[in-house]
Formats: sequence, structure tokens, C-alpha cells
Amino acid sequence: MDFFGISVPQSSLDIAKYSELAPSNLAYDRSARVYVSTPEFAPLYPSSDPGRFLNELLAHAAGLNADQTSLLGWTPAVATVPSPGRTFQTEVLVALLRAIRDKCALRVLYQSMSRPQPVSRTMTPHALAHDGFRWHVRAYCHTRKQFLDFVIARMLEVDGFEEAGARPEQDLAWHRLVPLVLVPHPDLSASHRRAIELDYGMQNGYAVFECRQAFLFYALRHLRLDLTGATKPEEQQIALRNRAEVQALLAPAD
Repeated sequence: MDFFGISVPQSSLDIAKYSELAPSNLAYDRSARVYVSTPEFAPLYPSSDPGRFLNELLAHAAGLNADQTSLLGWTPAVATVPSPGRTFQTEVLVALLRAIRDKCALRVLYQSMSRPQPVSRTMTPHALAHDGFRWHVRAYCHTRKQFLDFVIARMLEVDGFEEAGARPEQDLAWHRLVPLVLVPHPDLSASHRRAIELDYGMQNGYAVFECRQAFLFYALRHLRLDLTGATKPEEQQIALRNRAEVQALLAPAD
């Protein structure tokens, strides 16, 4: 009732309709005065999967979902690994969104890793992306004449808008999806390899994940696949079966 803003009669009708569609899913607990799932419960809709629930639980635990915007009722205790906060100017984000929406370029004062002082950069942004730790904007760089990803937190200020330098569809590395074929590290024991197969949901000894070519560098780093061969198998855990193919497609960053 609170979530959808409906009345008691309407909520009763909705529950009755659900019970009609899935008669074996719900039972009314008179002592607790709530509906509970039965031992025969089977999801009625495809969205009722463990991944969806756990992702919502994670967002709830991280404080990203307010109680009034979540359908979660009772939740178990949940902990998350702390991550350093990434802050950036509100005006910068607003300008980026405007440039993406209006398909134009903007000038920003940008602090890159390659220069000691911030410099003025003109870019035509077309998408936002998150590498697991930081927010980036995917944009055409008017200086280097190529598509790059820029860390939003390094944009210190916005200095106006200009005509676009390229169209989003020209960013081939953004639109190209590259398969990452993950396998257990070959130097692990058979029991350890089986544990890794379960961790990553591998079938027949491997799992395939798709990644945008533009973000291969970050995907490999996130999966600890950019480490050298000196790393112990127990720490590395997984390996990339198609490493040569992926290595040849790594895109530049800024």
C-alpha cells in the first residue's frame, strides 16, 4: 500500500488476483496476520530471481535505496566492503548530462595523470560508465582526435559548450562487445578449480562475460587479470582463456 500508494481494498484485490494466478504460492498466517510463501512456491514472473534480490539487497545495505523505493520487506544483516568515496562538482555532472542529451561538446578544466597542472580539454561526451570504483564519461577528445574515457572527478570546472566533434555511433570501441572467457587458474588443484567454477557459475569449466572494448582495461583490473605471472594461483584464482585476443583489443584511457 505504501509503495504503490493504493488503498486497502485495492491491495486486497491485487493479492487475490495473484493468488488466482499462482494458487500454490501464498498462504495466510493468521497469527502473524501476513501472507507467507508456501513450500511449493515457484516464481510467477521472470524477474523473481536470486540475482535481482541480492542486487537490491546490496543497494539497500549501501544506502542507495530508500525504504519507500524498495519492495524488500524483511532483510538479513548485510555488510559491504568499504570503498573510498568519489566526489565531483554537481555543475560538472549537470553539464555532462546536458552535452550528452544535446549532442554537443564542452570545455572543461581537467587534471590528467600525465600532466602536473590541470589543462583545458574540449570533449564531446556520449555516455557514462562505472568501472566498479569510479565514474567515467566516454567522450571524443578534440585534442587527441579519438574517443577516450575521462574520470569525472578530475573535471574541475566547465568553461562552455561547443559544436560536437564526433557522433556516438563513431565510437566503435564503445559499441563493440568482446567476450571474456574465464577459466579456473590451470595450476590450481582439481578441488580448487571446482570451487572457482561454482564461484563464477562456470559451465563445462568456463564462463563467458561480455565487456565493451572501451572498458577492457578496467574489466581486467577488476577481475585481477592484469596481474603478472608471478602471482600465486590461489590469489589469481582465474585465468583468461582468450587473453591474446583481448590484449589486442585494449583501448586507450586518459
